[in-house]
Amino acid sequence: MLIIFTAIVGMILSVPGWPGAVALTFGTLGIGMAASSGAVVNHVLDARIDINMTRTQGRPLPQGRMSEPQALAFATMLCIVSMPMLWFIVNPLTAILTFASLIGYAVIYTVYLKRATPQNIVIGGAAGATPPVLGWTAVTGELHSDAILLFLIIFVWTPPHFWALAIAKKDEYEKAGIPMLPVTHGSEVTRKYILFYTTLLVLVTILPYITGMSGLIYLVVALSLGGKFLYYSIRLRSDDGVELPMRVFRYSINYLMLLFAALLVDHYFIFRFPL
Repeated sequence: MLIIFTAIVGMILSVPGWPGAVALTFGTLGIGMAASSGAVVNHVLDARIDINMTRTQGRPLPQGRMSEPQALAFATMLCIVSMPMLWFIVNPLTAILTFASLIGYAVIYTVYLKRATPQNIVIGGAAGATPPVLGWTAVTGELHSDAILLFLIIFVWTPPHFWALAIAKKDEYEKAGIPMLPVTHGSEVTRKYILFYTTLLVLVTILPYITGMSGLIYLVVALSLGGKFLYYSIRLRSDDGVELPMRVFRYSINYLMLLFAALLVDHYFIFRFPL
């Protein structure tokens, strides 16, 4: 849901008016199918881990509702359909970047980083931060500094988002043998990192306003949402339970969706009512 939404926001922000039906329709379909392909591969590679975690044990593979060969065939089909769609109907740059993102998530992150380092989320977050860039290139056919800002927002948002969940599910990650930061360095250290990245996130979300990409509507929303995220992160420093980390995790999802919605509203307000 967030992947598709942020990609669509990237498409709309890339031009003053409407991005066009072809780019919007086939760009969204191609990016969405490629993302789904990567997610299915992730489920296949993590099937033996997922069965040990309450958050993921209800997925089709751990439950035996689908076999691994069936899942891989489905993932392959999604990839085979999405790549030519992006290359020939949208543009080659979007196809190349989307495929690189798929490999980054499904292979580099899932196969190696996830099991190799407690900084897995930080490094692997690059793949998850690409949707607005892909949406932007789907419409314009080129990279732009504003698209990189959108990438940067999601990239910095990813660590506090996932580490809050990792604190709450620390025992499960440890049982599954995943070296998440709370497992390797403890929850107290992780809480410090969450506060650091949340503070950085608040600063990064101001950049679209500073660069002229967005206006006052976005700035007010960004500061309000960021202030609440920062408040939660500060509270997290002195909280040893699992309820607050889960609240932070859930809030972070709403935070990103509302932040990108504010970019969208601000974009059309400035376009229709220039200051």
